[in-house]
Amino acid sequence: MNAEELELKFREAVDRINAHDEPFPADILLKLYAYYKKATNDYGQPGSRKPLINAFKTNALFQAKDIEEEEAKQHYIDLVNNYFLYRK
Repeated sequence: MNAEELELKFREAVDRINAHDEPFPADILLKLYAYYKKATNDYGQPGSRKPLINAFKTNALFQAKDIEEEEAKQHYIDLVNNYFLYRK
């Protein structure tokens, strides 16, 4: 898959997540958060008012620290596809 196709698939996955109206499990949300931040090169501080949530987000980012932008996009796409394939 070339860079343009990857970007298109990534944007489709992001749109799919944003259009979903049911709650996601916390572990899925944290992975999506970390992959999205890495994929978009957004390294701003977590913006929750709750310190515990910020700590979980920071930890998720730390776990994804060695992932490159394109790899993060692919992980995000795979996670979205697997979530919708196997959800109950």
